Amino acid sequence: MNAHLQDRTQRWQAYLQDMVAFAEAPVNLESQGTLVRVAGLVLEAAGVRVPVGSVCEIHSPTARAGERPVHAEVVGFSGDRAYLMPTDEVQGLASGARVQPRTVPPSAPVLGQVNHPWRRSEDRGLHLPMGDGLLGRVVDSHGAPMDRKGPLSQVHSEPMVRRPINAMDRDPVRTPLDTGVRSINAMLTVGRGQRLGLFAGTGVGKSVLLGMMARYTQADVIVVGLIGERGREVKEFIEDILGEEGIKRSVVVAAPADAPPLVRMQGATYATAIAEHFRDRGQHVLLLMDSLTRYAMAQREIALAIGEPPATKGYPPSCFAKLPQLVERSGNGLNGQGSITAFYTVLSEGDDQQDPIADAARGILDGHIVLSRELAEAGHYPAIDVERSVSRVMTNVASQQHIEASRRFRQLLAKYNKARDLIQLGAYAPGHDTELDTAVRLHGQMVLLLQQDMHSPAPLPLCVRQLTSLVGGAERGVA
Repeated sequence: MNAHLQDRTQRWQAYLQDMVAFAEAPVNLESQGTLVRVAGLVLEAAGVRVPVGSVCEIHSPTARAGERPVHAEVVGFSGDRAYLMPTDEVQGLASGARVQPRTVPPSAPVLGQVNHPWRRSEDRGLHLPMGDGLLGRVVDSHGAPMDRKGPLSQVHSEPMVRRPINAMDRDPVRTPLDTGVRSINAMLTVGRGQRLGLFAGTGVGKSVLLGMMARYTQADVIVVGLIGERGREVKEFIEDILGEEGIKRSVVVAAPADAPPLVRMQGATYATAIAEHFRDRGQHVLLLMDSLTRYAMAQREIALAIGEPPATKGYPPSCFAKLPQLVERSGNGLNGQGSITAFYTVLSEGDDQQDPIADAARGILDGHIVLSRELAEAGHYPAIDVERSVSRVMTNVASQQHIEASRRFRQLLAKYNKARDLIQLGAYAPGHDTELDTAVRLHGQMVLLLQQDMHSPAPLPLCVRQLTSLVGGAERGVA
């Protein structure tokens, strides 16, 4: 009898402890609001009190049964009004539509020690698919497949907001990376974990150069973000540039130009988060994003729509704050935890290298590769302007002999380009300038070194040997 009472007492004590823990843990009340205004790209809702970055569902009162709600993200607020930016079409929405915060996914953490089915997490941010099931697939900014290969498998949901890595905890860039592009390997050597920009106007070969690096760069995983570009380029990039072998180790995130601005920004964030996921697993990732300018333009549309004043050429200050927040997420991870080597294309409007986004990107990247329209029009591919390009970590990853050879190559190339007009006019006479005579004699070989067919990779050791042989021949006076 005493054992029976003791057992009942213990069960009641355990029950009371659970109730005390349940009562002490805070419970989030589900808030709902009402859509009161739609002005351009911005939706205004009254009665919704959730943090900026939360995802909400908008249920139209006239929606038919089974019709999915419109999803939107909170991008700002004023008083009791929340500003939302839709990620879907808003056709059919009317005043009075119900605005409800997104339901927390089952995989999200719960508050407190009591895992009760109606207890909600404070994390209402975006959660998207991650995992090995993304390899070989093409997805949109929401993680939905676009390649008609069926639903994703071997994936799980992870939040898009991640804690940044302490700068003192990152591995420094010390290992060279073979990109398979001769002019980059020889003159602009890239280090594993470096972030570079491809600066160019329209139609000078950015996408082809990205495709060459995607096929030939030594990386475990390739993540491609096609942000704000033409929709037809998605399939062409996959079939014509990546190919069957390239797509097997690649993840493509596509947010074409006709997508809402928030979706375009989300696509860039999602591609970066996928790269971080594989980096944290110890893999070496190549992140190719086309383009960083379209990402900034999407932020400009959002900022201007919610009332932020424009600054430089119509770009609000938040655009220049968002760029380093995105770029700094790539790079080397913690000690021995993989790396993200990133190439961001930067569209220079009208070939103006002083464009505000191009100027800001140069300051936050670890180097810039400038593509020249003049070289492209002359049939010189890849159209890399070596004189205007620089890799800021080359001195950390290349040998001293390689660095000296590339410096000597630049000197000869600059000497020839400076005297080009005199040479073309026939005013050049050999014998007056030994340095110029050497540059003229070797110019043909230098041009051949910088040119390359897109279907022919150039390994890094071979590129270094060709460069040092050419420069060594110049020093010996051998043609």
